[in-house]
Amino acid sequence: MTRLRADFLLVAAALIWGTAFIAQKVGNGIIGPFLFVSGRFVLSALLLAPLAAREARAAVKLRRRDWLLAGGIGVTLFAGATLQQVGLKMTSVTNAGFITALYIAFVPFVARAIIRTAVRPLVLVAVVVSLAGAWLLTDHGEAARLSAGDFLVLASAGLYALHIVLIGVFQKVAHRPFFLSFAQYAVVAVIAGIVGIGTEPLNWTAVRHALPAIAYAGVLSGGVGYTLQIVAQRYTPATEAALIMSLESVFAAIAAAILLGERLTLLAGLGCGLVLAGVVMVEIIPILPRRATEQEDDLPPFGTVPLD
Repeated sequence: MTRLRADFLLVAAALIWGTAFIAQKVGNGIIGPFLFVSGRFVLSALLLAPLAAREARAAVKLRRRDWLLAGGIGVTLFAGATLQQVGLKMTSVTNAGFITALYIAFVPFVARAIIRTAVRPLVLVAVVVSLAGAWLLTDHGEAARLSAGDFLVLASAGLYALHIVLIGVFQKVAHRPFFLSFAQYAVVAVIAGIVGIGTEPLNWTAVRHALPAIAYAGVLSGGVGYTLQIVAQRYTPATEAALIMSLESVFAAIAAAILLGERLTLLAGLGCGLVLAGVVMVEIIPILPRRATEQEDDLPPFGTVPLD
């Protein structure tokens, strides 16, 4: 796979996730957030199980640390997904899309802390441009309007940044994308299910009514979107992948305007343009002249420049 194709996969994932905010918001109005998260990831795990089994027949055996890392990635996804789902009960789809996109600011620092890497200056500029655009997608960028739900979604954004970096680490040591997809989905489904059954009313009539939203989030957002991310991150550096995936804030705002009647103002339109500009800057990096990227050949597969 080429870098360009990998980036297109990330754009597709962003489109799916952006529109999935609608399904998540609808699901919140019918069943509890933990049961919703469990249901969607049960479907995701079932979808990936045959692919993971087929991959295992031809793949190198996983080591103990690979299993532990996959489990840790699943726990991180559980925490991020449930905080986002709970937060969506108290905030708009547009705000949730913007705040979730803040992981683009967190990823460089998480990567530096975990794998001791620095990021190209142009990527940092692209992060700032995209953040400015995402901010304009909120209610005129007024921080005073942020709610408790917004802060829960903000916490989930930090966890999603950790999730992105850990996926890059796993793909570097064990190229098993379908196994990782299945493993993380199974972990989330089990933990969220246990918490949901213990804390939320289980009404099967409500579950049936929520099935369309669960199916969209489980099959497309989980089974397809997260798997596209895992496959693509073998070829796209973590920070640059996060920038591309921040397009979900644009797709979320557009979907909310069309389907939920949330407003998309002129400023929001400008914000969409800035997010796109940040993504375009990231796409320019691989085709810069050799002199401008003289260190490119020394980059590790994870795609950033070692500090040591």
